Amino acid sequence: MYDDILVPTDGSDEVATALTQAFELASTYDATVHALYVVDDNRGSSGLMGINDSDPLEPLQRRGQTAVEDIAKNARDVGVSVTTAVRRQTPHEGIRIYADERDVDLIVMSSRGNSGISRALFGSVTERVLRTTERPVLVVSRTNAIEASE
Repeated sequence: MYDDILVPTDGSDEVATALTQAFELASTYDATVHALYVVDDNRGSSGLMGINDSDPLEPLQRRGQTAVEDIAKNARDVGVSVTTAVRRQTPHEGIRIYADERDVDLIVMSSRGNSGISRALFGSVTERVLRTTERPVLVVSRTNAIEASE
């Protein structure tokens, strides 16, 4: 039923509940989990020409690499096949494009990740993925996962 399961991460703790579900499904169906971190390329701001030649997104790139490496370690610990990727795009577009390129069977996302004013103004990445992809999306509620485990 599932061969490839995509779990986008923003590096937050809320992704753990989505990972639990993805790992269980991957174990059941002998599927590969794809851990994806999308660096929001709209977050970078260029300095004045010639004054700052450093890449303003490099810290986010490193954070993303750490986040997917942590997922890969956890996947290997539970015997799940995993592949990782870090991309620079608008997050919901990067998730959709990756899912299409890899022909994933399911996208598993947390209902909450990074929050704050940008989420209130622009809507969550999860909502945008739901609106823009034709692939099945399993949205895992952190609250429901906590209640189910009690």
